[in-house]
Amino acid sequence: MDHTAHAIELTTEPHLHPDVFAAAFNSGDPAALERVYEPSAVFIPREGTAVTGDERRSANTALQSLGVPIRIAVQQVHVFDDALALLIVDWEIVGRTAAGDHVDVRGTATDVARRGRDGRWRYVIDTPFGVAERS
Repeated sequence: MDHTAHAIELTTEPHLHPDVFAAAFNSGDPAALERVYEPSAVFIPREGTAVTGDERRSANTALQSLGVPIRIAVQQVHVFDDALALLIVDWEIVGRTAAGDHVDVRGTATDVARRGRDGRWRYVIDTPFGVAERS
């Protein structure tokens, strides 16, 4: 795994941002994954809980540390004013950890990304279980 945050290039195309996220996630490098977010971006690991900053990084790092790659399938991209994008993305982390434990975590994310002044897209809201049924 590449542990260089700068090895992952952010995109100027909103529909490609989930692919950048997946590449950063699969790099195993928490710093690379943090680059796909704006500094104050919100991550919602479960309904009713929103985290930012170090808590966002910890939540993502916990998933990355499983050592199982994420696979994604972009379902919808809706762009407003070439500045905001709503992204609906199916994702799954399915496989075995290095210790042999089975992992099966999946969802359909409803995410919001914004184009920065540099023309690159970053998440401002990441809701990985965005369309999960309420229990």
